[in-house]
Amino acid sequence: MALTGCGGSAASEPRATRAADAKATASVPPSTTPGSTPTSSPALPLAGRTIAIDPGHNPGNFRHSSEINQKVDIGTTRKECDTTGTSTNAGYTEAAFTLDVSHRLRDLLKKQGAKVVLVHDGERPYGPCIDERAKAGNAAKADAAISVHADGSASGNRGFHVILPARVSGGGADTTKIVGPSRTLGEKLVTAFARATGSEPANYIGSGTGLDVRDDLGGLNLSTVPKVFLECGNMRDPKDSARLTDAAWRQKAAQGIADGIGAYLKG
Repeated sequence: MALTGCGGSAASEPRATRAADAKATASVPPSTTPGSTPTSSPALPLAGRTIAIDPGHNPGNFRHSSEINQKVDIGTTRKECDTTGTSTNAGYTEAAFTLDVSHRLRDLLKKQGAKVVLVHDGERPYGPCIDERAKAGNAAKADAAISVHADGSASGNRGFHVILPARVSGGGADTTKIVGPSRTLGEKLVTAFARATGSEPANYIGSGTGLDVRDDLGGLNLSTVPKVFLECGNMRDPKDSARLTDAAWRQKAAQGIADGIGAYLKG
């Protein structure tokens, strides 16, 4: 006759005891079964990060020329509060384009867990002024900020470029701490935007690198967080405007920007 261990075998236990034990084990959730490792959802890649998106211009600016022509301090000089922006030859405005891409970008970043600050959403009659735009990102302590634009250059000038802050200090502006990080952000954007959209870096500015440095933009001069401007293409060139007016391409543009910002923040 075979002997069992001190705990006895399943066959030797009373049937009622076996049934009770099976029921108790089945009632324990798999993730908390004794001896198992609790499971959890993977963290979203941009959780805990704050990103400021500044849609260039405002659809109502053209109705408020006197207001947007008022000059504000941009650190290096004084400049108009804002401008109307450009448009395609068929009348699709830069302000409409920047809002559309910014909305798409916001949605993509939020899906990755980021907190997104939209500097404006077309809810204002005009503006905000360029100094206010910088302050919005600063107040949010954004990990990265981007101003979305499209250019209005001559026909034949094609491609996108990223504008980086120059090193300026004094007069209320000090970009010393953000010049390096902003360049890294810009470089990541150039790579990701080209890959997502199929666009080439501008053939008329930036010497083919897709990067340009300026000290005359208040949105950059007054920023205390890493920030760049992205000119997504030239609205006055037929080939570029065909892309800019295509909703599917604008989604690709938003994806390229999101990818570039993500690469920078994960860097």
